[in-house]
Amino acid sequence: MSRPGKAPVAPWPRPQRAVIRGSTGIWAWESALHRYGLGPVAGVDEAGRGACAGPLVIAACVPRPGDAARWEGLTDSKLLTASAREHFYELIVRRAVDWSVVIVPPPEVDSRGVHAANVAGMRRAVARLGRPPGYVLTDGFRVPGLGVPNLAVPKGDQAAACVAAASVLAKVTRDRIMVALHEEWPCYGFAEHKGYCTPAHERMLREYGPSPVHRFSFVNVSRSVSRSVSRSATRAGAVRVVAGVGDNARVVGGSGIGAQAGDADGVQAAAGQGVES
Repeated sequence: MSRPGKAPVAPWPRPQRAVIRGSTGIWAWESALHRYGLGPVAGVDEAGRGACAGPLVIAACVPRPGDAARWEGLTDSKLLTASAREHFYELIVRRAVDWSVVIVPPPEVDSRGVHAANVAGMRRAVARLGRPPGYVLTDGFRVPGLGVPNLAVPKGDQAAACVAAASVLAKVTRDRIMVALHEEWPCYGFAEHKGYCTPAHERMLREYGPSPVHRFSFVNVSRSVSRSVSRSATRAGAVRVVAGVGDNARVVGGSGIGAQAGDADGVQAAAGQGVES
């Protein structure tokens, strides 16, 4: 007598996969995630990772759904002119649902390493948003520990509006900081090269040695220490100097509407929501 076979177990239904096509524009990622109920969508990006002077600045931004027409032309901040970046910066802080900016001073970049400081800054930027996002998009590499679902998007600052907006917030904030630091140390030309390793910057390092806001973990900076004061004396004022610049709401928050805070290790932050409906 044969035994009755077990009834087949029905597989769990699998959700339909979202297909993101580059031809659909820079808002395709946000639109798809919102359709699947995974909003609000935040983008995260940084500015200053490759510079040998000045802070590392990380921003997070949650664009307002349906603002594509208002933000026409938004892309990677490095591909925009300075005037276009300023235009989008003011538009973003006025219109975005939520945004935050974190400023990591040179001593923390040196002690943690650039990548570790960048990842920690991205976590801080997301944590400082007014409410947890439903999903986070990052530019190019995965960021563990964000506390919400997230995805690394190749060339995210050109592919996703939220990442492009974060890149604008980060770059404009950092550029303003470097212009202000130029007033403290005009001999380095920070207003021109923004702390990156240009031939002119290298010449100034060789002639004057490093300033308190240079990154001593960079080989070109460490080589020039002997031409300046001791490393310990030079580093003593670095957090104070960058934090003092970051305290200026016109530098960090643009319109001054953002709330600001500082961490014990000297990291500065600003956050806010758009004021337009």
